[in-house]
Parts: sequence; C-alpha cells; structure tokens
Amino acid sequence: MQQPHLLVALVTLLSLLTYFWMSVRVPAARIKAGIPAPAMTGEPVLERTIRAHYNTLEWLPIYLVSLWLFAIYWNDMVAAAMGGVWIIGRIAYALGYAADAAKRGPGFLIQSIATAVLLFGALGRIVYIMAVVGA
Repeated sequence: MQQPHLLVALVTLLSLLTYFWMSVRVPAARIKAGIPAPAMTGEPVLERTIRAHYNTLEWLPIYLVSLWLFAIYWNDMVAAAMGGVWIIGRIAYALGYAADAAKRGPGFLIQSIATAVLLFGALGRIVYIMAVVGA
C-alpha cells in the first residue's frame, strides 16, 4: 500500500515534537529562575527561552503550510529534507537564544532559508501549473 507524503508527515510530527521540546523548556527555565507563572519577565534566560518558544509558534503556520504545499505540488523528499533543515535551525535558534540573544542568528537564518525554499518553491510551482494547465 502506497503512503503518499509519508516523509513529510514524519517531518511534520518531528517539527511538532521540536516545538513541544521548546514548550517544556519554558517551565524548566521558570523553575530555575524561581519565577512562577504568569510572570514573563525578571530573568533574561527565562525571557529568551519564552521568546524562542513564541517565535517558533509564529513561524509554524508559514512553515507547515509551505512544507505541505511544496510536497504536494513539487517533491515530497525535497520537502522532507527542507523540513529537517528547519528543525535543525529551530533547535540551534532555541539553544543559541537561551544562551545569549546575540547567538540566535545562525539558527534563525537556517530555518528562514528552509522556509523560503518551501514557500517560494510551492508558490512558483503552483503559479507555473496554473499558467501551463490553466485554472
């Protein structure tokens, strides 16, 4: 039985597990800093951990929609590979940001490039199909 987009489905779940890992880091940072919820400020490591978590949430809709549209209209394996790059970038971003805000750049750049490839690749392919096939 053929399972279309199996790799992208797996990468999607791994992406969500990455986000879950980031969400678990927030209460751990709270405990370490001695700052109970709902406080959001007071300890720089906590603030950076929360910001990395929220920033990932902000990127998830752009990334996940682009991932799936790229897989559907272009190539499943390339989409899955770009998803893997995105995960690596987000992990590097979260770890770098928690250590020092100045260290978030490389991870952010990696995930941004992966997202751009997926987004503009899907968009380009859809526009191409519409122009050739007509819609």
